[in-house]
Amino acid sequence: MPLYFVTEKEWCAFLADLSRAAALYYPEPSGDDYQLTRAGEGMVPGAPFSRYRMVQSFKPLLFEPRVKVGDYFAPAEELPRMQNPQAVIGVKGCDLKALVVLDFVFTGEVADPFYARNRERTIIISSDCTAFKETCFCTCVGGKPFPEKGFDLNASPVEGGYVIHVGSPRGQGLVERHRDLFAPATEDLLRQVVKDRERLTAQLDEQQRMRGYLWGGKTKELMERVYESNVWEEEAARCVECGACNFVCPTCHCFLLSDHGRETFRRMRNWDSCQYKGFARVGGGANPRPELYQRLRNRYEKKLHFGPVVMGVNGCTGCGRCVEACIGKIDLREVLKKLSGCR
Repeated sequence: MPLYFVTEKEWCAFLADLSRAAALYYPEPSGDDYQLTRAGEGMVPGAPFSRYRMVQSFKPLLFEPRVKVGDYFAPAEELPRMQNPQAVIGVKGCDLKALVVLDFVFTGEVADPFYARNRERTIIISSDCTAFKETCFCTCVGGKPFPEKGFDLNASPVEGGYVIHVGSPRGQGLVERHRDLFAPATEDLLRQVVKDRERLTAQLDEQQRMRGYLWGGKTKELMERVYESNVWEEEAARCVECGACNFVCPTCHCFLLSDHGRETFRRMRNWDSCQYKGFARVGGGANPRPELYQRLRNRYEKKLHFGPVVMGVNGCTGCGRCVEACIGKIDLREVLKKLSGCR
């Protein structure tokens, strides 16, 4: 795909025009973090890109936290929110990797109609990380602090503007419709992008090395030999079963169907958490994972073993959101560090 250069001013003009055609979501600064925020029509976000990933991923724009199942079967004219295009900018590499998991689950042999429709109408404009948080560890699970695929357009900051990588025909169409704003990227600019990416990746790798996170992507092999480890019970002693790790995770996708009402029924689909005691309970009250440590272990197994084996991709993207969200201060990196010493 072609590479382009766009100045800061021209990029703002592009975003302003895009916000008139689609609901535009961007990372708004909030202290040292960034919150996913919707821009008004014709408005240009004050900070179109973030230095690192947002507090919440853009997963809720595709896989909604709560939805009435019957809404899908309503006449098309009653579904404007689901039909209108939306664009999210500033998506980072860790959240793009999560799309591989969500697409596997929701667009397989039987596609989920809600997710499929949201996925189709969503324009993804990603950007390179220019810094990382203390909790970031994407390189430990095979990722990079910059997008590699899964975007329509990706912006790499350079002196005077951005190098734009086109990742899909839809992205190329956006460029063509605003051809006067984009110029071919020069070799010097491309070298700057490569240099900046290599520098940040090396710095992130060094942070992980200094902390002893040396399991380096071999999570499948690790999980196969630590099933009976006492680390699971030690860590579960601090878990309060709040489900925050699941709800903030960009790859978690479990949901619960529930019926509401008496004379008129509504079937709702809500996000669910595998840390809840009733998550695996079946008819008659039997529960294959009655103990909290078993549920904690299952979460790690699903991401770090089931993912590579069944989906061909790690179920953890190294975004570190679960580390920040955990009330009990359970750090996935530290858990794996402990487990890596078990035999």
